[in-house]
Amino acid sequence: MLERLLPESLFPRKLPPAAERRMRLAQARAEEALVRTHVENALTFVDALAEELAFDRAIDTYIREMAVAEPLASVVVTRVLVVLGRDLLPARREETGDELRPRLRLTEASDAKRGTIRRA
Repeated sequence: MLERLLPESLFPRKLPPAAERRMRLAQARAEEALVRTHVENALTFVDALAEELAFDRAIDTYIREMAVAEPLASVVVTRVLVVLGRDLLPARREETGDELRPRLRLTEASDAKRGTIRRA
């Protein structure tokens, strides 16, 4: 009976390709905003509990209390750790005076492609 009232042509199951692309873009933006919000809130949570909990336990507690499911939880944890790491790495670089990243040898790589560098 519902089939006669709501024919398939009114509510097609598959979207046209252009609408499908727009929907994917909107979905990606929404997911990114959700991740960004969780990261900001988790960082606030870590900061608020810094005296009581280590940062890793605070992050785990945030994920558990907010019931953030996988795979979103892994993305949020990784991004929170990246932000926390950014705060630590510049200070370490200044401390040691050494560059933490290996030196890129782009000219050697391009010379090797041309065959001008001989390897042992």
